[in-house]
Amino acid sequence: MILLRLVELLNEIPMSQHELSRLTGIRQATINDMCQNKTKRLSLDNLAKICIALNCEITDILELKKN
Repeated sequence: MILLRLVELLNEIPMSQHELSRLTGIRQATINDMCQNKTKRLSLDNLAKICIALNCEITDILELKKN
């Protein structure tokens, strides 16, 4: 299972979901779903925008949980 660590990253900065939405152009509802790990499919473009906005690597956002 792949988990999104977006909410943890936003809390560390700190940055609101609304601010991330404004910086990336990604709908706030989409970011909210990502923060709640409700996202089933992740756009690579959106992932790249988030990495640029947060100045982080993909591996900072995605976490593989082994069963």
